[in-house]
Amino acid sequence: MNRYAWWKYLVIAVALVLGFLYTLPNFFGEAPAVQLSSGKATVKLSSDDTARVSAALDAAGIKADFVEFEGTSIRARFKDTDTQIKARDAIQRAFNPDATDPSYIVALNLVSRSPQWLRTLHAQPMYLGLDLRGGVHFLMQVDMKGALSQRLEGVTGDARTLLRDKDVRHSGIRREGTTVVIRFRDAATRNAARPVLANGLADLAWVDATDGSGDLTLVGTLLPQAERAIQEQALKQNITTLHNRINELGVAEPVIQQQGADRVVVQLPGVQDTARAKDIIGRTATLEVRLVDDSTEAQAALVGGPVPFGTERYLERDGTPLIVKRQVVLTGDNLTDAQAGFDENREPAVHLTLDARGARIFRDVTRENVGKRMAILLFEKGRGEVVTAPVIRGEIAGGRVQISGRMTTNEAADTALLLRAGSLAAPMEIIEERTVGPSLGAENIAQGFNSLVWGFVAIAVFMTLYYMLFGVFSTLALTVNLLLLIAVLSMLQATLTLPGIAAIALTLGMAIDANVLINERIREELRNGSAPQTAIHAGYEHAWATILDSNVTTLIAGVALLAFGSGPVRGFAVVHCLGILTSMFSAVFFSRGLVNLWYGRQKKLKSVSIGQVWKPQE
Repeated sequence: MNRYAWWKYLVIAVALVLGFLYTLPNFFGEAPAVQLSSGKATVKLSSDDTARVSAALDAAGIKADFVEFEGTSIRARFKDTDTQIKARDAIQRAFNPDATDPSYIVALNLVSRSPQWLRTLHAQPMYLGLDLRGGVHFLMQVDMKGALSQRLEGVTGDARTLLRDKDVRHSGIRREGTTVVIRFRDAATRNAARPVLANGLADLAWVDATDGSGDLTLVGTLLPQAERAIQEQALKQNITTLHNRINELGVAEPVIQQQGADRVVVQLPGVQDTARAKDIIGRTATLEVRLVDDSTEAQAALVGGPVPFGTERYLERDGTPLIVKRQVVLTGDNLTDAQAGFDENREPAVHLTLDARGARIFRDVTRENVGKRMAILLFEKGRGEVVTAPVIRGEIAGGRVQISGRMTTNEAADTALLLRAGSLAAPMEIIEERTVGPSLGAENIAQGFNSLVWGFVAIAVFMTLYYMLFGVFSTLALTVNLLLLIAVLSMLQATLTLPGIAAIALTLGMAIDANVLINERIREELRNGSAPQTAIHAGYEHAWATILDSNVTTLIAGVALLAFGSGPVRGFAVVHCLGILTSMFSAVFFSRGLVNLWYGRQKKLKSVSIGQVWKPQE
């Protein structure tokens, strides 16, 4: 009756082993490390650069615990802070020979002290949030009116181009607030312009009007859905740009997320230099398109000769020098979108979309410079680099531009991202700034850990005294629940915050509640005169429906918090939902396995150790 099949014990054993392995890294603490990351948008790190880091450390006589490539950065771990500082200087000299123009960011960091065999299993500790580790918190306001104004400015140029191409004369186009106003001399011309504008600028609603001087006008207003799309795109692009900029800080787990319709929360755990963080976040990047100078003088300049008048020398992404003309053909203001894709030969390419003014300029320039190269430059901190320099194959009209040739799929995606998110889509300002010190974070960790420990001890003492051996089983199940919860959070590389610790404490209470229901149902069966084995079986069977109902309703509330909450609320909800799932496994499946293992093989069981069973007096 009360026996488990062998495969159920196998499931329990596998869960315990995995829980132990993936919980273990959280107990090793952190060690000083040096992180190498890209300092420029056009510089990329790869796994091949780990050999360069190792060589630089060997040349300086410095021994690292390990050097590894992680995502977009390289980390080297050391035994103490003195070695860490020496290593930083050695890597800085190797990767940034010109201190005035650093291509890489060499930052001090902290990484887990987990042994290599755990790292091989991809067992990593949980990240610590801002409130536990210290750092900088910013709340940024996005100027949505600025985003709409930029879009309307582009619409004004687009309307002018559309009417000129269709040979429809007007008396002037201007932007008034959130509308575009076009004046006409007569009603016939206005009637001819209306379908042209409606087809070419579908995001606007055009209505007839008359201005103060009596002239006939068409007034264009952005449709509500178009306004929302513009605002959402601006917010999304700003968040992407912030991610690119914050990579320079070497933050292990930054939090950059939308809050409301027009705000962005930026949390940088481990960063104490607020001025440095503000400098990076507020950094500007601009895009320029120029023609490449392929004259004889320019070719001589490439091998060391003087740069011709009216030109400048820049480097391509592979380090090859290029001579480009000073005259700027287009800027990033004329670029409305950039997406990675494929060309007609199914090779990776980048597809650009220009506004009306940019399309007109690009058409004229490409028609007059077929066979020449056109360089696309990205400027950051006053220094420019060539992102790509394709050859002009023919006149390009319509505002659709394609960049292809000698490019991988990843490079096409990176180039599209750089061109699309090189600068902010809408202005932002910091409206709230807060710094959390590491000492406060350490204090929060200690207090949160103590609350969990003492809460766990209190529960264990009560359960053992009140339910005897079944209380011990419940305590072991609670231990397994905590083990599995921490393991799952570590496997997901979740960020633990103070609300997360509160959710763990709540999970302990909810998990033990399930065991209380089971134990009381077993007591009830014993009071009714059932045999011990029958009481155990009936207690678990009857309590399961109640446990399932209570956990499902609580899980629904947790999912609602996860779906509609943000920031600390979402952190609480994640731990809360995971804790419900692990508690159902440990409180029911695991605890019954223990009971079955202890009592299930006793055929003539006369009593069970479950505390005082009060029987009604006859």
